[in-house]
Amino acid sequence: MPSEKKISSASDCISFMQAGCELKKVRPNSRIYNRFFTLDTDLQALRWEPSKKDLEKAKLDISAIKEIRLGKNTETFRNNGLADQISEDCALSILHGENYESLDLVANSADVANIWVSGLRYLVSRSKQPLDLIEGSQNTPRFMWLKTVFEAADVDGNGIMLEDTSVELIKQLNPTLKESKIRLKFKEIQKSKEKLTTRVTKEEFCEAFSELCTRPEVYFLLVQISKNKEYLDANDLMLFLEAEQGVAHITEEMCLDIIRRYELSEEGRLKGFLAIDGFTQYLLSSECDIFDPEQRKVAQDMTQPLSHYYINASHNTYLIEDQFRGPADINGYVRALKMSCRSIELDVSDGPDSEPILCNRNNMTTPLSFRSVIEVINKFAFVASEYPLILCLGTHCSVPQQKVMAQHMKKIFGNKLYTEAPLPSEAYLPSPEKLKRKIIVKGKKLPPDQDMLEGEVTDEDEEAEMSQKMSEDYNGEQKVMCLCRELSDLVSICKSVQYRDFELSMKNQSYWEICSFSETEASRIANEYPEDFVNYNKRFLSRVYPSAMRIDSSNLNPQDFWNCGCQIVAMNFQTPGPMMDLHTGWFLQNGGCGYVLRPSIMRDEVSYFSANTKGIVPGVSPQALHIKIISGQNFPKPKGACAKGDVIDPYVCIEIHGIPADCSEQRTKTVQQNSDNPIFDETFEFQINLPELAMIRFVVLDDDYIGDEFIGQYTIPLECLQPGYRHIPLRSFVGDIMEHVTLFVHIAITNRSGGGKAPKRSLSVRIGKKVREYTMLRNVGLKTIDDIFKIAVHPLREATDVRENMQNAIVSVKELCGLPPIASLKQCMLTLSSRLINSDDTPSVSLIMKDNFPYLEPLGMIPDVQKKVLAAYDLMIQESKFLIETADTIHDKIIQCQKAGMEFHEELHNLGAKEGLKGRKLNKAIESFAWNITVLKGQSDLLKNAKNEALENMKQIQLACLSCGLSKAAAGGAEAKSKRSLEAIEEKETGDENGRL
Repeated sequence: MPSEKKISSASDCISFMQAGCELKKVRPNSRIYNRFFTLDTDLQALRWEPSKKDLEKAKLDISAIKEIRLGKNTETFRNNGLADQISEDCALSILHGENYESLDLVANSADVANIWVSGLRYLVSRSKQPLDLIEGSQNTPRFMWLKTVFEAADVDGNGIMLEDTSVELIKQLNPTLKESKIRLKFKEIQKSKEKLTTRVTKEEFCEAFSELCTRPEVYFLLVQISKNKEYLDANDLMLFLEAEQGVAHITEEMCLDIIRRYELSEEGRLKGFLAIDGFTQYLLSSECDIFDPEQRKVAQDMTQPLSHYYINASHNTYLIEDQFRGPADINGYVRALKMSCRSIELDVSDGPDSEPILCNRNNMTTPLSFRSVIEVINKFAFVASEYPLILCLGTHCSVPQQKVMAQHMKKIFGNKLYTEAPLPSEAYLPSPEKLKRKIIVKGKKLPPDQDMLEGEVTDEDEEAEMSQKMSEDYNGEQKVMCLCRELSDLVSICKSVQYRDFELSMKNQSYWEICSFSETEASRIANEYPEDFVNYNKRFLSRVYPSAMRIDSSNLNPQDFWNCGCQIVAMNFQTPGPMMDLHTGWFLQNGGCGYVLRPSIMRDEVSYFSANTKGIVPGVSPQALHIKIISGQNFPKPKGACAKGDVIDPYVCIEIHGIPADCSEQRTKTVQQNSDNPIFDETFEFQINLPELAMIRFVVLDDDYIGDEFIGQYTIPLECLQPGYRHIPLRSFVGDIMEHVTLFVHIAITNRSGGGKAPKRSLSVRIGKKVREYTMLRNVGLKTIDDIFKIAVHPLREATDVRENMQNAIVSVKELCGLPPIASLKQCMLTLSSRLINSDDTPSVSLIMKDNFPYLEPLGMIPDVQKKVLAAYDLMIQESKFLIETADTIHDKIIQCQKAGMEFHEELHNLGAKEGLKGRKLNKAIESFAWNITVLKGQSDLLKNAKNEALENMKQIQLACLSCGLSKAAAGGAEAKSKRSLEAIEEKETGDENGRL
């Protein structure tokens, strides 16, 4: 079948528009009409029919068009009752006339909307010049480059070459193309020209390459950011990287360097422009990876106590198959350690010739000698990470073989073994930084005050525990085992003890003692006592292991236990699938070192957090995650699929994993019969209440009536996402990266001003509710303390008001500029400046710095439409100024209340007892106190971040005004004065950071 013709140039867009298509016309009164739109053959006007108006009125002159917007970005769309049913990616608006009236349209697909937007923008930008499109397509930088490629391969210089040579040449230029597809394209071209020969001319070669190698979605993006040229210059690239990709401190020289490295034509490299093929290569390169390069190295504070980190942990490490029948294999340890696993398990039994062995006790056929395992661990322990490795010993040996175990470990590990006795004066475990390159043994320990050489300890064998519970004659007695002093002495800061309940543990457990929980028990505790579990895990390590009922070695969902702060959640590394994807994805962050710092709300001594929270987490700003799934590349056929031949019908699922309030899943439509470059063009939005615990899993599936089959997936922590246009490298079912198999997406995170890392770009959005919500303080029930917290109520409201007023003012400016909330302020100023520059290139406003704030003053008369935008801009500057000037005072009031409250922290129990509070009432008072402290700390942090964001915004606006020429018309020294003001903003910013904030 002949393939559908793809859009690969401006002339393709124009031809499509001249042929015409049906678009829905949206009226301000919410009515929607179907109309057939065409572009005149002379390219001067746009017409539609049927219409009640006469033919001359049912048209729009290209010369009257001021702006073309993609998406629902006009008043008509925003106020339309049916707007929710209209896809963002199919909507477009044409603004025309002096009053910027809008013609609002909806296309049948995002592709068609892109064609009209690209074509119209091209026509408007070219309307001042005579237009010869056919000649234009022959003289584009790409066409000139392809001609040189053809001529270099055409050895005879005849201007024609064999089809085989042409196919080979295209495969060299684009290795991902299938040979059959290239040959089919040449046959189509020859058939359309009714040629009998299979020789290929220069023009046919160029046509085939353009149609096969142009990704329409990348072409539309290039046209959009190049201001309707067919290539990018250094300035275009600079704006794209700053405004869209969130790259800071970019220079023109850096952009020229990118062009020199990625542009394929000699001419482009010399003249400094990037055509479609080089731009596609750049977007596919590691420089545009979705994963934040900062997180590829250790980026978190590693000096906190060990209990404040999630630790990459393996269960039954010696297995590479299922736990019921699988043999023990030394490669289990090699694989786990190479994947930065920092907690591994050794189940040791008596072996022949007085040598202890490791084996699966359901399959004794292939035992491993304990010594050989220890040697392998010693060799690979710190290959992937230099942070401490925990050995979880399951000892089922006689005392003589225990002594052999101790000797082997001392001899082979040497000074790597950490055996320092814990200090009772300390309250927390040492840090990963302090324990670098140390091996910690977790196991049972004899009491230190007895001089005996061996003694009895309770045996916490996982399998035994399970079989006991399942047998009818189990009477609740614990199994005991004999332990020798030599092995006991190797255990220091990970002494295994049994969990009783939180009240006993918080009173009696020492910080160096660790409890292991079966999956079933941990799930019960997580559901019944989520707050207590989080508080317990601030000081103590918890290890959770999969249920022994999982005889197929399937995996538990680690997120359920991470949400409660459990550090060591042991996974069956030998079993791939969604749960292992989450585990692997989570530990990619922080340089893949196997340790991930928990959110501060789960570490601070006085803080309130429950994993089961239904909505906003106190003191954490919720974020909106916007994901646009644009297209896929080179999807393979699912393994084992045979019913449909080579055809696949892919769709994409986006899963959000995190606290229960954040978990959700959405999917794209199915694209029929396209594995090479399916276009999805669908946008999704998710609200994330605790960003530091959120993960995104992208899954591509083949839609099949028998059962959807897995194609590929990629899992990434939210904190590691980079904004902008990104390619996601998909992984196979077993977790390997598949070559050339990618998903092209656009990512934006708005209102990002809490938690982990500083935002890469200042983005703001109004959360959709009309009534402002304030985070309320709780009543503790102790008058002295409640009186202190009451003082904070007013400053907390003020903090929320100044933040939200600024956010709302920013969103209003974006809306009036016709931009979505995910746009950056830099993009906003670029759009605004294009409206404020007159036809003779003189600005209609000028940048005036008052008190170091960038105001825009009109120069003479300006239209009402622009007055409205300038009024919104003024309000944004005023709200930002008010926040910057009042933030310190409000911040200090909140912090003083927090400090005053914290002075009562130690006395809470006594004060409660005096007031007659005990049991549940006392616990409720302590919980409310922790809630209030969390709110005060969180809100003061949010205000501090908002002030930094406002200062950064002022700097960005001023830089944008200078680069757009909005200060040209001001008095002689305006440029110099603006530069001085910019320095003043920077000084103000650094001064504040060095001072109180």
